[in-house]
Amino acid sequence: MNGVHDMGGMHGFGPVTPEANEPVFHASWEGRVLAMRRAVGAWRRWNIDAGRHTIETLPPADYLRLTYYEKWLESTIKLVLGAGLVTPLELETGRRDPAVPVATPPLTADKVLPVIMKGGPTQRETAVRPRFAAGQSVRARDINPVGHTRLPRYVRGRHGTIECDHGAHVFPDSNARFEGENPQYLYTVRFAARELWGEAANPADAVYLDLWEDYLDPA
Repeated sequence: MNGVHDMGGMHGFGPVTPEANEPVFHASWEGRVLAMRRAVGAWRRWNIDAGRHTIETLPPADYLRLTYYEKWLESTIKLVLGAGLVTPLELETGRRDPAVPVATPPLTADKVLPVIMKGGPTQRETAVRPRFAAGQSVRARDINPVGHTRLPRYVRGRHGTIECDHGAHVFPDSNARFEGENPQYLYTVRFAARELWGEAANPADAVYLDLWEDYLDPA
């Protein structure tokens, strides 16, 4: 979708300043938000792409104002309410709603480490052959989907070159809408900086993006 979250190539937000010796969490509550997100995600009422889309649908002013884990917290609240995992009363009071039966959590403490170690692989097997090969010229499609997409605005309509093929992976656009994984080939595509930013860009620079097949047309 075209939202404030798609900030690639935008000006006016100041430099990105790396923090020396940056801690994993800047406050203890951030770790708790991560733990909550893992715990409620174990119910499998949504997938990673739907979760990302929920962050993208935060009001623009809130998205720009909130910190990283504040965004996670706000989106988690939207997800658990929408999935019926908590009620508005429980959210308001912080206590169990007596009208709702107690459920056994699918993720218990002994399962946390195995779940983290397993991760969430997205590569899939497919009998379909890839449309593109390394060295082939392509053009990123000029599309403006209203739902979740991993195709950045600044690259749409631009020409690039296939660098490599990563095999078939879950397609985030359909997965976020719960319309199926629709596995398709994922490619690293090289875009010359001047193709993206014009003549003022350094001719030696390039941007490399991992893009799904449905985002690309032959050039």
